[in-house]
Amino acid sequence: MVSNSRRTVLTGFGVLSPIGSTPEAFWDALVAGACGVRTVSLFDASELPCHIAGEVQGFVAKAMMAETKYRKELKSMARTVELGVIGSQLAMQSAKLAKGTVPPNRIGIEFASLMGASDLNDMAAASKLSAPDGETVDHGVWGAAGLNEITPVWMLKYLPNMPACHATILYDIQGPSNTQIPGDTSGLVALFEATRILRRGATDVMVVGGSEARINPITLSRHNLFVQLSKRNDDPTHAVRPFDATRDGTVLGEGAAVFTLEELEHARVRNATILGEVVGWASGVDRGKKGPGLARVIRNALTTAGIRPGEVDHVNAHGTGTTAGDAFEACGIAEVFGRGVPVFAPLSRFGNLGAASGLMELACSVLALKHGLLPGTLNHEKPAADCPINVHSGAPRPVTKPYAVKVTYTDLGQCAAVVVKRWSDA
Repeated sequence: MVSNSRRTVLTGFGVLSPIGSTPEAFWDALVAGACGVRTVSLFDASELPCHIAGEVQGFVAKAMMAETKYRKELKSMARTVELGVIGSQLAMQSAKLAKGTVPPNRIGIEFASLMGASDLNDMAAASKLSAPDGETVDHGVWGAAGLNEITPVWMLKYLPNMPACHATILYDIQGPSNTQIPGDTSGLVALFEATRILRRGATDVMVVGGSEARINPITLSRHNLFVQLSKRNDDPTHAVRPFDATRDGTVLGEGAAVFTLEELEHARVRNATILGEVVGWASGVDRGKKGPGLARVIRNALTTAGIRPGEVDHVNAHGTGTTAGDAFEACGIAEVFGRGVPVFAPLSRFGNLGAASGLMELACSVLALKHGLLPGTLNHEKPAADCPINVHSGAPRPVTKPYAVKVTYTDLGQCAAVVVKRWSDA
């Protein structure tokens, strides 16, 4: 049975992002209005229609792995997995939760991640051998000889559950362990599930994170074909324009955002620093992507939190900068809040991180509530007629109310919303 008396608080935060890879650097970049969208440098993407993205600069997992004995395992991790594992390490360090300080069965993990795209080099030898003319694959040769050129553990580098898997081994996490995969809503869904697990008393601590590495030739090429990506290659820092009349698409990003979520009394006993409290959540589907379904999800989250729209300081939107997506999201937000609550859209600073987006964006609001200051939305200069909301842009503004609502959605209409509260011991 769920116990409402078991309150859930955020006690640690690890981040690897295009604008900073410590909580302090991340926050300073937010306040300064920094943007991490640049010309792709991880490979030559210059022939693609959109060749700008948000990259984590200078990320080397081996140099950051604190557990030296575990560094050898990095060879079996794709970049998405590396980001997730190091992000989990940073979150545990932030919360001052060393391995063994929590009984293994009282700590669990909920992680958001998607199937990673193969590195081209992993398939190159087999492909070359199986397509001698460079065009047509001979499946007989592929089965007889090509497969021998692929390492037996190839798929283990890319499976969605690998960040959680490696983190459980690294920190001896023996409580519930799950991976969530519903696209851009994955991170918030992971947070919901972790909150439920804590509230029903199955654990005292949950690691909750998301990671994604979308800046590779296969993923970027696919998204250029099927997603509205911005063509502002000559002006990357102004490319993503949330809810703006001149928006022309989104850009991809990479990174990891990981929280430690803890039962309040457990956090108090060990005198943990509390960043905020999770008080409400909901998910659902808006099949037509017109707004009413998203509005229903937001209202359900507010009901779970026991608050009214007027008590919310700001709404943290997904704000991808796509034509249809922003209009849909704005209509759903407007149905609940009208123009009375400011809307903040941080994605334009680091790109769409997919499974990592929800928690990365949420972190911006958690830090805003903690510091009492809400940064402005970048690149929102000309409000769009089809986005009837009050977008906060320009200079940071004081946080005046205790709650923030984070909203996100997928291209299929899956929606999620979470309500977080500024920490107060009252």
